[in-house]
Amino acid sequence: MSNTTTRIATRFTPLTALLVALAAVPAGPAQAQVGACGEKRDVQQGALNEQTYRQLEQAYELVGEERYNDAYEIFTRLKGRANGDYVQSILSQALGQTEWARGNYDAALREMERAVELNGLPDETHYALMYQIAQLYFMQERLDDALAALDLWFCKVPEEKRVDTAYVLKASILAQKEDWGGVVEAIDQAISLGDAPREDWYRLKLAALFELERYPEAAETLEILVAGWPDKKDYWLQLSNIYIQLQDNAKALSVSALAYRRGMMTTQADILLLANLYAMQDVPYKAAQVLQKGLEDGIVEGSERYWTLAGDTWYSAEEFDRALGAFQQAGAAADDGEIDLRRGYLLVDMERWDEASQALSNALEKGGLNDTETGRAYLMLGMTQFNLGNYDQASTNWGRAGRYDSTRDAAQQWMNHLRQERARQAAAS
Repeated sequence: MSNTTTRIATRFTPLTALLVALAAVPAGPAQAQVGACGEKRDVQQGALNEQTYRQLEQAYELVGEERYNDAYEIFTRLKGRANGDYVQSILSQALGQTEWARGNYDAALREMERAVELNGLPDETHYALMYQIAQLYFMQERLDDALAALDLWFCKVPEEKRVDTAYVLKASILAQKEDWGGVVEAIDQAISLGDAPREDWYRLKLAALFELERYPEAAETLEILVAGWPDKKDYWLQLSNIYIQLQDNAKALSVSALAYRRGMMTTQADILLLANLYAMQDVPYKAAQVLQKGLEDGIVEGSERYWTLAGDTWYSAEEFDRALGAFQQAGAAADDGEIDLRRGYLLVDMERWDEASQALSNALEKGGLNDTETGRAYLMLGMTQFNLGNYDQASTNWGRAGRYDSTRDAAQQWMNHLRQERARQAAAS
């Protein structure tokens, strides 16, 4: 492995440069080198003889060609006859990294742990190995061991040599331990170091913030995700929903409306959310417009429920013709006459007598109305016929309305009015 201590090793790389550096160090007296935090490592630095060095170089060339099995044979042979902790450490390290490259993670971990246990490598290499061991512990879900090894690496590596991915590894370990505060702290350090922070880092931070119920910070993180990855619909929806949770419906509407314009609101739930946000912000025209288009495009189910909602919303926007159109669609989908009755009310208010008469007749024909609604339907049907000059039909319908308690008095008043009108017309002729 390269002697650069700040790179997460997910793949094996040749170590020729490291071998040259190690071979150049002569054997000497024990050195007082720093070990774990608060401790010192006593390392007897060694040297490689020329024959061992050349065979190692050959093995690393095979690694560079991804001939891992051939390299493994050489490393194993050399280790079998190597003397001294220094050379044994190098070979255990090499075998561990070769096993990693071959996907044999248990074997890789054993060899790397052996290299650390021998305590023969210089600090920079020793702690780089601890970093790789932390990765392997994490892969094996040995979380406490992984965190301890990684914290040792952080302890010994100067801040200026640390990299973002090391903090991401720490955040990932802490996430498995459900230490969400630690996750946020670690991932923030990664982001501060990274030239181009990755999407999955922000996603990890977002998950931790949700767990901590730190919603304002979650909103800020989602704003970054929306800006950095604007084609991801989920981020837009999550941001809108979190603004709703923060009771900032104006921002929720802004986010959802922009997502709609970008063509991202493609499900019934999306359309209903946006329409509801417009309605909550007292913009019923836009709410109805969005809902109507969703219905016409087949995104929103063309049922009585949603056509009625569209009609109500158009009515709130004082777009009465559009409300009537929506109510007509709702009535066609309905099993009873309630919606046609409502449409009849509106048409009577607009004095559109022919259409009102048809709507009210449809309501009575479909049925499913209670006594109060039935009485009112007959009463208004009589009114439409009266205004159309069909006095006999008006009288018949008011007579039927008179059978219901809720409309008996009104029906009698209209019958009296009809008699007066007939008398007036007779006198005029």
